Amino acid sequence: MSSTTTTPVRRLRALGRAELTLLGRNRNAVVTALLVPLSLPFSVRPAVDQMDLKGEGLSVGSVMLTAAIGFSLLFAVYSSLVGAFVARREELVLKRLRTGELDDSEILAGTALPSLCLGLVQSLLLAVACTLLLDAGAPAVPQLVVLGLLFGLFLCAALAALTASVTRTAESAQVTALPVLFASMLGSGIIIPLQFLPDRVADVCAFLPLSPAIRLISGGWNGDLSGYDALGAVLTALAWTVLAVFAVRRWFRWEPRR
Repeated sequence: MSSTTTTPVRRLRALGRAELTLLGRNRNAVVTALLVPLSLPFSVRPAVDQMDLKGEGLSVGSVMLTAAIGFSLLFAVYSSLVGAFVARREELVLKRLRTGELDDSEILAGTALPSLCLGLVQSLLLAVACTLLLDAGAPAVPQLVVLGLLFGLFLCAALAALTASVTRTAESAQVTALPVLFASMLGSGIIIPLQFLPDRVADVCAFLPLSPAIRLISGGWNGDLSGYDALGAVLTALAWTVLAVFAVRRWFRWEPRR
């Protein structure tokens, strides 16, 4: 009699495939994940053109590239995952999965896997498009760009899990996600580079969850990030990562909110 042994990779692949099927059936989620990150950068182009980019060593292409990747992280990953986590919880999917051989981290990772892959692929395609169409140039320090993107993907997934914990229904997910969306777009350097904010405001905004990831992406692409500043951004991102892991383990809700 033979027994079938499942591995974490196989379990994640199976759960991710199932989640991808569910994601494809949700038209609103597909539109949010695919079209919004592609269209929003064009809406901020007029504001970017009014900035004194050359004075800060920036270009239209690099600023638009950072904005495009930031929008992809927020909408393809964070916003879509808030709805996914809430919907799976309220449908008792997460509760049923916990009775099987999947552990909690595998359930969360498998649910987030399609959105994370979408955000990664979309960010890479947007980077190529901005390089070719907007003359953003090649990244000066590509390892910092990659590190920032990885931090951004993980933190968006963790923030989505935490937001889902305080969200009652899938319909209200779009509302509860707004504070993080607005704070990140306006304060993390996605729409307005932190260099253009008043010094005191910029100092506070630098400690928002996504700010170090966006700083690594922007600074790594432009090459204007000193070793000291890069280390500070990495340490801040690591601190947020540790805090996010603790918070998700402590406060994520597996039972429906009635």
